[in-house]
Amino acid sequence: MTVTDNTQPDNTINLDRETASVLRILFTVLVVLAGWGTSIALWGIPGLYLPALGAVPVMWVVLILMARG
Repeated sequence: MTVTDNTQPDNTINLDRETASVLRILFTVLVVLAGWGTSIALWGIPGLYLPALGAVPVMWVVLILMARG
């Protein structure tokens, strides 16, 4: 006798678009924080404040864009 059912189990994960974008944002935040922690471990106090100082103009532009709508 032979088995006629040739279907394979579907092991893929199906995420909707909203969940995928949230996971992408969370992963990006995690990578940025890990990089910042690595810079603190390698260079000490300058590794703490220099990335924050560099992010000030970026956040300024983001706030202006948000205020414009």
